[in-house]
Amino acid sequence: MRIIVSPDPVTTGAAAAHAVASAADDRPDLVLGVATGSSPQPLYRSLAILVRAGLDLSSATAFALDEYVGLAPDHPESYHSVIAREVTAPLHLDPARVHVPNGAAADADAAAEAYERAIARAGGVDLQILGIGTNGHIGFNEPGSAADSRTRVVELAAQTIADNSRFFLDPADPVPTHALTQGVGTILEARHIVLVATGGHKADAIARGVEGPVTAAVPASFLQRHPDVTLFLDDAAASRLSPALATPSVNA
Repeated sequence: MRIIVSPDPVTTGAAAAHAVASAADDRPDLVLGVATGSSPQPLYRSLAILVRAGLDLSSATAFALDEYVGLAPDHPESYHSVIAREVTAPLHLDPARVHVPNGAAADADAAAEAYERAIARAGGVDLQILGIGTNGHIGFNEPGSAADSRTRVVELAAQTIADNSRFFLDPADPVPTHALTQGVGTILEARHIVLVATGGHKADAIARGVEGPVTAAVPASFLQRHPDVTLFLDDAAASRLSPALATPSVNA
């Protein structure tokens, strides 16, 4: 596990974006796993700058990590909508190559199985972008998720619902309580993983995921078993790591 610590979210995002750009330069038909939420936003903003400067991602394929269950794809907070406006458009991805789980499907379990098959048909994910929840979740794999879990419907933890409530301010539009998510096992099959975290509110989850025991209680800790993971952190997110780790560009 490699840890890159930068002073602030902007430089953290820029460092992570250059890692993604390098992978795309090496493989123009890159299969990219994309995450939503606040954590990867600095990466996407910096990557969009690189695209405007000439980086070509038009041949890349993208698979989103997750989607709320029960939201129509055109709901502004569905991940179909979020990915379209925050990833597909600014990164000039081909919309036909961007895939998001079908959380509105009548049979969500069948939709989960279909999503697993779609990833397999694409040859698997080359580079997976991750954020991390304050409770240590990756994707929507909440505490208790098994290391070999696959794409499935999950019930969101109370902390996750509270964290997501800032996106659902209308009382008539309640926060979703379930999601369709890639499993921990699915995520760990990506050939490379890039995790971005900024802010002091992520510091405890990062410390437990990096230095704590590998346990289902902290799903991010399963990343310790992956052979190629890079964490891009700002000073605040790295603030609870051991001093030997919380230094610029270190290996763990």
